[in-house]
Amino acid sequence: MATKDADTGATIEGTKIKWDDSNMKSAYANVCNVSSTREEVVLLFGVNQAWNRGQKEVTIQLTDRIIVSPFAAKRLSMLLGAVVKEYENRFGALNIDMPGGGGAPAAGGKK
Repeated sequence: MATKDADTGATIEGTKIKWDDSNMKSAYANVCNVSSTREEVVLLFGVNQAWNRGQKEVTIQLTDRIIVSPFAAKRLSMLLGAVVKEYENRFGALNIDMPGGGGAPAAGGKK
């Protein structure tokens, strides 16, 4: 499904960007792991389906691997930081130290 931004395109340094999402796939992940070498950054995405606390071992079903250059990883980091900041301005601080992974805004956050 094309977004409004995808339809209108964007201009970066005089180059028009047209987003083609005709072959795009969507996947859900509630777990991410990252590793790197000098030449690449590897993001592993998966799903944790074990919801019992106190388990000695948990198996994460990995579903997707995205490999990017360190430059693309830095840009992604900056974009994600901006998105999280915008989210917290709208809905309240995300407390990732909460038991259960902080799946909801912290108490007192905007609704």
